[in-house]
Amino acid sequence: MPAIEHFWAVVPAGGSGTRLWPLSRSGSPKFLHDLTGSGRSLLQETVDRLAPMAGDRLLVVTGARHRDRVLEQLPEVAADRVLGEPSPRDSMAAIGLAAAMLERVDPDAVLGSFAADHVVGDRMALERAVTLAAEVARDGWLVTVGIEPAHASTAFGYVRQGGELEDHAGAYVVERFVEKPSADLARSYVESGAYRWNAGMFVVRPTVLLDLLASWHPDLAAGLREIAADPGRLDAVWPTLTTIAIDHAVAEPAAAEGRVATVPADLGWDDIGDFHSLYGVLGGADLRVLGDPGDVLAEGSTGLVVPRGGRLVALVGVDDVVVVDTPDAVLVTTRDRAQDVKTLVDRLRDLGRDDLT
Repeated sequence: MPAIEHFWAVVPAGGSGTRLWPLSRSGSPKFLHDLTGSGRSLLQETVDRLAPMAGDRLLVVTGARHRDRVLEQLPEVAADRVLGEPSPRDSMAAIGLAAAMLERVDPDAVLGSFAADHVVGDRMALERAVTLAAEVARDGWLVTVGIEPAHASTAFGYVRQGGELEDHAGAYVVERFVEKPSADLARSYVESGAYRWNAGMFVVRPTVLLDLLASWHPDLAAGLREIAADPGRLDAVWPTLTTIAIDHAVAEPAAAEGRVATVPADLGWDDIGDFHSLYGVLGGADLRVLGDPGDVLAEGSTGLVVPRGGRLVALVGVDDVVVVDTPDAVLVTTRDRAQDVKTLVDRLRDLGRDDLT
């Protein structure tokens, strides 16, 4: 497809993926790993699918400690297009910094924000959705791509879809954003047909985003614009910025005022939030291996094995197991308990074992 005119792809590359420990760690987060068996990291796959829409109009916002690794993985991206955050300030500061810079660089810009660690199975569907979202955004809307729910998940937030926009067929008003629901509530959402998963994909004009932010967090908006005007102020201003997600800072209050739209899409999307979802993304046989199958010997076993420790992993008669073998730590759990892996990381930090987190 031809690139979308004045469309800029913004890729926030943050977080540590603690539910994927010991594979993903604070110093080597999940977006830097190949978790699909493609030979490309999640970050590289994200940039690959955004390139047809944005061309070379790409900004990556990542932690300063990860910037060199990001540049190493993305040799096609100019160094000044990879912004390093001095410290974590959640998604609003990251996306807002990119918006503030684009506001000065391209007055006609429309930015689309797409997390570096998600998986999209249907790239053509993504391109269609983003193309429409960009058209809607040019009319002053904050637009989110609403993911058609594949099941009643309790792991994702949801968007309640309202009426269709008069001037944009296929786009709808967002009535509200809702947090991760209980199992019963999630089932009712999916059965109603009115809810979509909130994947955090936002498309908006930079000035619209920053002006919305200024309505509820004026100091944060002003600080981001100050950095964009004088990048030398980054280290001084950044620590003063409010730590808040874009959903809470802008999307939720703007939806309450009827200023947010959604474009529903079935993308084959997943955020690989834990080893249970990784098992599903990999597909295939009952025993799924992320790595060299020759490093795994299994008899009558099912589940997921990630052999990264340089040795053979042998399984006999275990069902739905998760084994992640790395040089300095081994995780053994079940797919049902995959969400609880984060508690181990919390315990390691309490024990002062930051070398393992």
